[in-house]
Amino acid sequence: MNHLALVKHAFLARKTSGTKLMVVGFVLALTFIYPDRTLAAGPAPVDLGSAAHFTILAGATITTTGGGVINGDIGASPITGAAILLTQAQVHGTIYAVDAAGPAGSVIAPALLTTAKGDLTTAINDAAGRMPAPTGAFLNPELVPGSGNFGGMTLVPGLYKFTGTAAASGADVTLAGGPDDVWIFQITADLQVGGSVHVILAGGAQARNIFWQAGASAVIGTFAVFKGTILAGQAITINTTSAMDGRALAFTAGVTFNGDVGELPTPTAPNFVSIAKTTTNSVVVLNTSPYFLVTLQSSPSLSLPNWTMIATNTPATSPWTFTDTNAMPNGPQRYYRAFITTPN
Repeated sequence: MNHLALVKHAFLARKTSGTKLMVVGFVLALTFIYPDRTLAAGPAPVDLGSAAHFTILAGATITTTGGGVINGDIGASPITGAAILLTQAQVHGTIYAVDAAGPAGSVIAPALLTTAKGDLTTAINDAAGRMPAPTGAFLNPELVPGSGNFGGMTLVPGLYKFTGTAAASGADVTLAGGPDDVWIFQITADLQVGGSVHVILAGGAQARNIFWQAGASAVIGTFAVFKGTILAGQAITINTTSAMDGRALAFTAGVTFNGDVGELPTPTAPNFVSIAKTTTNSVVVLNTSPYFLVTLQSSPSLSLPNWTMIATNTPATSPWTFTDTNAMPNGPQRYYRAFITTPN
C-alpha cells in the first residue's frame, strides 16, 4: 500500500446560511509525514463522552424566565420531560426528553439520556480525581491572600484546586494560554462568578479546553461572561443578561437558564491522520470530535465547485476511518476536506 499523510492547514470556523457553525479542515496529499509538533500545556482534557453535544444537561428541572437563545442540545434525565420548560424556538439544537411529556418538537430518547448522564458521571469523577494534587499557586488561588476571591487574576494552564467555594467577584479572570492548553478547576463546594465578571481568554485559549468541576452548585451572575464547561454535582444557575460559551451540566439537580445566550464551545477542527491507497480503494483516517456531525468531501482539484460529499457520520470515537470505494488505484489524484457542523 502507498501510505499518504497530510498537511493540516489552519482550521476555519464560519457560519453558513445563518444556521450552522462549520469547523473545517482542509488537506493536501503528500508523500511523506509531517508530525504534529503541537505541545499542549496543562492536563489532558476531560472526556465528556456523549455529554459533549449538550449545552445544558440536567438531572432535574430546566427552567427559564425569559432567557435567550441556546445553541446546542439540551436534555434532562431521569426527570419527566414535563420538567423541561424551554421551548424549541429558544433552542437551536435538539431537546431530548425521557418521555412524551417534553416540549413540542422534543425527541423521546431515554436510552441516549441515560448514556449521557453516565458519561457525565465519568467526566465528573475524572475531573475531581485528577492528580497530582495541586500545590502552591494552583491551590486556592486568590488575588489577595485570605480573600477567597480569584477575580482579577491571570491563570496559566494547569490543574487547580479550591478546598471550599471558588468565587470570582469585582474583577475579570483571565485564562492565558494557547489553543490546545487545558485548565481544570477542582472545586469542593460552589462556583460563584459575580455580576459583570468576565472570564477572558488570552493567547488563543479555547472554551472547549476549560473545565469547572463543582462538588455542589454553580452560579453565574448578571452581566457575567463565562467560558468553559461546568460539571456540577448539584444545580446550575445562569442569571439574566449573562452569556455562556460552554456547557451547563448538572448531575443531580436542575439548571436555570436566564442568560442572553448559551453557546456550545467550538469543537476542534478535524485533521487527517493518513490516507492508505490500496488496489481497490482509499482508507481515510480522520481525527475528529466525537459526537459531532462530521462531513467528508473529495474533489479531483481544489476548485470549489468540484467538491463532492462522500460521507457523513457522528462517530462515538476518534480517529474515525472511512473507506472511499470511488478512489480507483489508477485514477486521478484526489483531495479531501472535512468539517464539523454544530447547532448555531
